[in-house]
Amino acid sequence: MMAEPDGPEDRLRRFTTIWSRAVYPASATSLTRPEFELKLVPLARRLSEALRARTFDAAEGQAVGAALIDAHCTEPEALSRSLDCVDAYLVLYCGEDGPQEDLRNRSARLQHAMAAGFAHALRERTLAEQEAIAQAALEAQGVVAEALHSSEARFRAVFEGAAIGIGIADLDGNVLQVNNALLRMFGGTEQLVRGRKVVEWTHPDDAPQVWRLYEELVRGEREHYHVEKAFYRPDGTVLWTNLTVSLLRDADGCPQYQLALMEDTTERRLLNLRLRYEATHDALTGLPNRTLFFERLDKALSAREGMRFGLCYLDLDGFKTINDSLGHAAGDRLLVEVADRLQSCATAPGEMVARIGGDEFVALTTGPDTEREVDALADRIMNALVTPVRIDGRELTVRGSIGIVEGPTGERGPAEVLRSADITMYRAKSAGGNRYELADAEADARAITRHGLTTQLPAALDRNEFFIEYQPLVHLGDGSVHGAEALVRWLHPQHGVLTPDRFIPLAEHTGLIVPLGRWVLEQSVRQAREWQERHGGKAAAGPLRINVNLSPCQLTHPGLVSDTVDILERAGLEPASLCLEVTESALIGADDDLLKPLRRLSEMGVDIALDDFGTGYSNLANLRRLPVSILKLDRSFTQGMQQFPADPVDLKIVEGIVSLAHSLDLAVTVEGVETGAQAEQLRILGCDTAQGWYYARPGPPDRLHDLALVDATG
Repeated sequence: MMAEPDGPEDRLRRFTTIWSRAVYPASATSLTRPEFELKLVPLARRLSEALRARTFDAAEGQAVGAALIDAHCTEPEALSRSLDCVDAYLVLYCGEDGPQEDLRNRSARLQHAMAAGFAHALRERTLAEQEAIAQAALEAQGVVAEALHSSEARFRAVFEGAAIGIGIADLDGNVLQVNNALLRMFGGTEQLVRGRKVVEWTHPDDAPQVWRLYEELVRGEREHYHVEKAFYRPDGTVLWTNLTVSLLRDADGCPQYQLALMEDTTERRLLNLRLRYEATHDALTGLPNRTLFFERLDKALSAREGMRFGLCYLDLDGFKTINDSLGHAAGDRLLVEVADRLQSCATAPGEMVARIGGDEFVALTTGPDTEREVDALADRIMNALVTPVRIDGRELTVRGSIGIVEGPTGERGPAEVLRSADITMYRAKSAGGNRYELADAEADARAITRHGLTTQLPAALDRNEFFIEYQPLVHLGDGSVHGAEALVRWLHPQHGVLTPDRFIPLAEHTGLIVPLGRWVLEQSVRQAREWQERHGGKAAAGPLRINVNLSPCQLTHPGLVSDTVDILERAGLEPASLCLEVTESALIGADDDLLKPLRRLSEMGVDIALDDFGTGYSNLANLRRLPVSILKLDRSFTQGMQQFPADPVDLKIVEGIVSLAHSLDLAVTVEGVETGAQAEQLRILGCDTAQGWYYARPGPPDRLHDLALVDATG
């Protein structure tokens, strides 16, 4: 067995050997195969470097394609074999260290560039040959009588030996002479070709200007023209050519003949069509890909006034689970089956289906009445996914979420439409999936704003755009300021001051909540220490405490305890002056591993408060195993006390919770106190501390110091 190449240069030479063996039989070179292989080495190196370059440069592929012409590889078969070698072996031998999918995409683009460079160079060479032939023809027709024989012989040699098809006709369109190359191109006899008039060689794909140019030429109004034209062969097949027609004049300058030079481009056209198909269609499912879909969508959105469009953006629910559990081969088979079903849903004129990502598909419909048609299309798609897909003996249930965008053409671009559909699809997925939602401009704006805030969060922390406001915690027994809760705010450059509900969920989703939470804790602890120093000597008020919220993400961070200890020690604040608030929902079903950091902090003297108590439907008996010392009663239980008389049910509930908490040696703090009557009722029920707008709104730290100082001095 042959050993694999060792180094990059060995692999490059191996690729070159394979390439030369494939192409050499189809070339017209006089070199030996080893000499031909040496000529391909620099071309292979250029392809290898272009494959692995940081940025893709199509010019490299075009240069390699043009170099094939210089190496006398002018037959379409030589290009086809070269592209096959590049497709099969370039990534294998020259790109094994990179991401394979990206390298294969780049290899496909290199093939397209090679074909373009090959076609351009071949055309330039052909045009040069055509010019020489035309010149020879003109000289042959215009020589003086005494040199007629030699000129005719020279013309005949060029005429018969040319690789391109040549035909001469009179100005009435009667074909007078054709060479062997033209006969081979048409696959007919000379009598069959010469027996036809030029004007009979029409084809449905002829460009509108083809015959206008011809009429101008035979009238002597132009000397030549160049077009791409198709012809029918006698057997009914189509011959595509690059056609150059020139006017031949006599010695007096009068139009006399027309000379047609034809280059057979059929194979090249088929190759370009194949490359175009591969570049615009998904290799797995055969559906149009993202590139072709954007072309169609752009065309649809540019349609005439009065037309509309409808777009369904589908993402499969739980597809990653199938890939992870059954493997990517099973996932691919599922995608192929889904693609087949989707194609059967979009068969009407103006409808198309494309695959634009891993498990993401789009369906487009156009016409004057897409408001109704797009809903029907979405229903057909959802119904098509109902039947389970059977793979390897398993029946897989397929679910999908669809975002629908519909509207008049001419108002939005493709990128904006697809973004709206994507946002709407994720809204359907967030609502439980297996459903479709209609796009909503306000929902889109909110989603775009959320995305903008998410991307701006890291820089906002670096630019010190966050600040903290403090809301007093008041002792209900004597009305003294017991401490304060730290509430973070974001001073956004465009949106102004944002409250935590606008950005804390985004910070939790991105993981930025950990550094942001550490910053809040650090600032709050330092502020509490400053309050205590400024409040020193006023023993009646006691030490001011600080309450800081912890998110569920922070609870699971391994540095929670060490960070807290470090911050307290550097600020010189006693642990008893810090209270960490954790929402009840974050501790529902918490295991010992999650509770361990809170227990360690509690043992150090840090208070743990159970925030929003009563909203998590937790088992009250579960309180015994939680390392908490304070219950923060949710404001929903005390709203009924803002009116007189107070709701008796709320009174009983709060009285029961307070009694239970005190029996477990837990203090009770109440949120959302807004009236004096409410505060007095809560005091009578035995609540320990409270906070709310009745006492003070969240504000700067100096205001809390002033309040505490007033309480201390009476």
